[in-house]
Amino acid sequence: MPVLVELRGVSKHYRRADTGETVVAVEDVSLDVHQGEVLGVIGYSGAGKSTLVRLVNALELPSSGSVTVAGQELTAIPEKDRRLARRRIGMIFQQFNLFRSRTIAGNVAYPLKVAGVPKAERDRRVAELLDFVGLLDRAYAYPEQLSGGQKQRVGIARALAASPDLLLADEATSALDPETTSEVLALLRRVNRELGVTIIVITHEMDAVRQIADRVAVMEQGRVVEVGDVYDVFSTPQTDAAQRFVRTALHDRPSPETLARLRERHPGRLVTVQITDEAGLQNRIDAAFRAAGVTAELVYGGVGEIRERRIGSLTYELSASSPTGIDDAIDALRNTGVTTDEEAAA
Repeated sequence: MPVLVELRGVSKHYRRADTGETVVAVEDVSLDVHQGEVLGVIGYSGAGKSTLVRLVNALELPSSGSVTVAGQELTAIPEKDRRLARRRIGMIFQQFNLFRSRTIAGNVAYPLKVAGVPKAERDRRVAELLDFVGLLDRAYAYPEQLSGGQKQRVGIARALAASPDLLLADEATSALDPETTSEVLALLRRVNRELGVTIIVITHEMDAVRQIADRVAVMEQGRVVEVGDVYDVFSTPQTDAAQRFVRTALHDRPSPETLARLRERHPGRLVTVQITDEAGLQNRIDAAFRAAGVTAELVYGGVGEIRERRIGSLTYELSASSPTGIDDAIDALRNTGVTTDEEAAA
């Protein structure tokens, strides 16, 4: 796919007014965002995610490096040209940022009015967008009359008003409950698939990435430490940061507290086997246990889907009459590419 957003060696440093200390918000980030994809950018608080998104839409300029969107290097053009370029970049926020004194229709129409779009065309576009997000019947309501999820739908409609090529969602679901979060993410996926809008989702929630993203970039201490297809990062995370996030989303591995409780009831060796969408995987696991004379009791685990591909892990209590039986079973699994981990005693 063509590249829509290109960051090359981007860094952003601040100097604190009170101490004069230099703060590194983003450091040497090079990243491509392909046209038509949903890229999740994930990191804990302070990782540099929000600064990165402000660099992408040129609300801030980098200390070094270049930012190019749709072939236009935003870091190399005058501010008046950057303002025009931002019209092609939609933005949705955690706290919605709606005008309380304007109706829902008025909020969506606002960027079109600023751009000088004639009223008849504005009205047509507003109706079209409110219908798309399922709020046409609330066009003349005010923001305080809406739920949080409805407000975010208005925010999405407003961000789409100028038909942007790129949509930036900065912690757009953090203020919502889980059910409403899923509904908003599903709407964003529709925006991507039906309207062809490229989306960058900034979040600290790996579950949001799991639901919507095609690829994911993991940030830590201002750097992008891992980038990859979302399934690949979930199934084989390469960095400690990615591994921590994956555990929070899959809930398929026992926590230390859960593991302690399991050990009270299951004195045998506890081994966790990774589950992927590979054909015949479960049959191979069962066959390896049988061949080694191992009895396996499933004691913990979870298996879900990412982009219609199976992923998760299962934890077994293993016991065998032979002293080497369990080791033989584990070796057999690993020799065929199955990832296994023994849950060490506390």
